[in-house]
Amino acid sequence: MYYVYLLKSQKNLYRTYIGFTTNLGQRLKAHNAGKCINTCKDRPWVLVTYLAFVSEEKAIDFEKYIKSGSGYAFAKKRLWS
Repeated sequence: MYYVYLLKSQKNLYRTYIGFTTNLGQRLKAHNAGKCINTCKDRPWVLVTYLAFVSEEKAIDFEKYIKSGSGYAFAKKRLWS
């Protein structure tokens, strides 16, 4: 499975992160261990939601959409609490 996931920082409540992985548990641990350059300053992170895809191509396309302006607005309204 391929996952697109949304994280929220517990340190900075305005900081969010959108990512793609094939191993969700391992990736979250890496974010919280400071092994990811883009997220190390705002740890700890909590998983807000994730979507699972059978197709890698569809998962990557969805990640790109969520990172776009309209996709981010959708995620903010529907996926982040």
